[in-house]
Amino acid sequence: NTSHDHFSSTGHTPHFTLFFSLFKSLSETVGSEPIFTVFSLSLLMKRGKKNSDADDPATSSDSRTGSSELDAMKPTLSSMKSMGLLLAVLMAASVMFSLSVVLRDPPSDDVTETDAASRVLQLRFHQAIESDGGLSENKEQPGDIFVPGFDKESCLSRYEASLYRKEPPLKPSSYLDFRWRRYEGLHRQCGPFTSSYNLTLDKLKSGDRSDGGVSGCKYVVWLDANGELGNRMLSLASAFLYALLTNRVLLVEPGADLADLFCEPFPNTSWFLPSEFPLNEQSLLRDSGNQTFAYRNLVRDELFFCEESQVSLEETLWLIMKADSFFVPSLFSISLFEQELEKLFPEKETVFFFLGKYLFHPTNVVWGLITRYYRTYLARAEQRIGIHIEVSDTGNDQFQQLVEQILACGVRNELLPEVDKQRHLPSSQVFNRKTKAVFVSSSSPGYFESIRDIYWENPTVRGEIISVHKPSLKEYQKTQRNMEGRRAWTETYLLSCSDVLVVTSSWSSLVDVAHGLGGLKPWVLNKAENGTAHDLYCMRARSMEPRSQTPRSHGCKN
Repeated sequence: NTSHDHFSSTGHTPHFTLFFSLFKSLSETVGSEPIFTVFSLSLLMKRGKKNSDADDPATSSDSRTGSSELDAMKPTLSSMKSMGLLLAVLMAASVMFSLSVVLRDPPSDDVTETDAASRVLQLRFHQAIESDGGLSENKEQPGDIFVPGFDKESCLSRYEASLYRKEPPLKPSSYLDFRWRRYEGLHRQCGPFTSSYNLTLDKLKSGDRSDGGVSGCKYVVWLDANGELGNRMLSLASAFLYALLTNRVLLVEPGADLADLFCEPFPNTSWFLPSEFPLNEQSLLRDSGNQTFAYRNLVRDELFFCEESQVSLEETLWLIMKADSFFVPSLFSISLFEQELEKLFPEKETVFFFLGKYLFHPTNVVWGLITRYYRTYLARAEQRIGIHIEVSDTGNDQFQQLVEQILACGVRNELLPEVDKQRHLPSSQVFNRKTKAVFVSSSSPGYFESIRDIYWENPTVRGEIISVHKPSLKEYQKTQRNMEGRRAWTETYLLSCSDVLVVTSSWSSLVDVAHGLGGLKPWVLNKAENGTAHDLYCMRARSMEPRSQTPRSHGCKN
């Protein structure tokens, strides 16, 4: 600052001031403080020399003559030329310095794009856990069925499910979404231990046979009639749809493990039947036909799906229902519900897909099993192939034939790659490095081992990289033990995360749940005839909806 003030205050020539200001501005722009300092010092030295010459008496006396003035102008002009040249050199040096800084540290487009992609992927994968903004009540993931009012930490799967599946382009109808919201309000009003629930329960305990309810609440209580996890899920989804159609509140007998496997589906309330509820064999047998209580075993009672039966149950406060299968198609056959069902589900084959996504969210303990396995073995693959094998005959001939049929089905339909048994290494001209992960679910470990060994011992014709996985080597499922229930639910959920699904039989409830939740149309193996596999090794199912185990004709009068 001192040098600047001294230089400016001399009142020398405007050229100096102009050059000085220009160079200082340029120096500040490029950050070349050392260059500016050197230049300032050089100017001060030159100016100091001129001042000393001006103070010399001889020079002062000579300046009075015209010839002396002319001579004095010559060194000044020479100094200005020198300074102009010096300024040009320094400006060129500043430009070169600036270019060197820019070229030395250029912005890397590759790194920027990679970092950006990494951030997007990381946000996509972890936003359900770490970002409140992505999980607020006003935001949802594509394909999610969003229910506000939950603590996300209590059930992470509700918010993370869409990160693990390639969801089909399906959205629930606006009317279905409206009915869900309305049902949630009804369940909060009438759910366990509310005043409405307590009043209605007192009416049941007292045996009051008067018409009508005291709270406006009616209930359907679901009882398990099978014990197998897949059947329980299918019948539960059906029971919920029935509750939706009849404006009832669904209460579920939790059994030994349902609370361990599934999160609560409705906000700020519970769907589990309280243990204090007066439910026993004697109470089920005392269906007296009054409007307080009725019991229906859907395993045997086909007349339940008749219109006259539904009319008689309209005012019943407590309907106890025992079921073991997917009975949604039978609800479509009841004319009372036909119009409502068409509004709820314009596409009939999406019923379980939407109901399952709404109701069945793995608890955090099960979700941990699912996500750890998925991230470790399946996440890096470009395609995931699920194979579910369920057979009763385990003879050697049938075993080998089934393995060959599974592979033939996969290869012929371009689901699995063909192996080259004539080579030990893939051809050097093959550069296809597509990765595929095969997930095998079977009660017998032999099938998994056989498929794994085929792709381990032989290269693929096109060079694909194949990995084969199976999470559990347990041969039998014991559904009433929590760990076995968790494993069954884990395997079913992982199958639903497949891109394609191959199954040995369509008559498996867990397969129904898997392809129903995933929105998949599975490839089903054709049954061998006379010990010989069918020429068409498998066929693709026409619908992603679970098959119905209840007859369409129920012996109704009309």
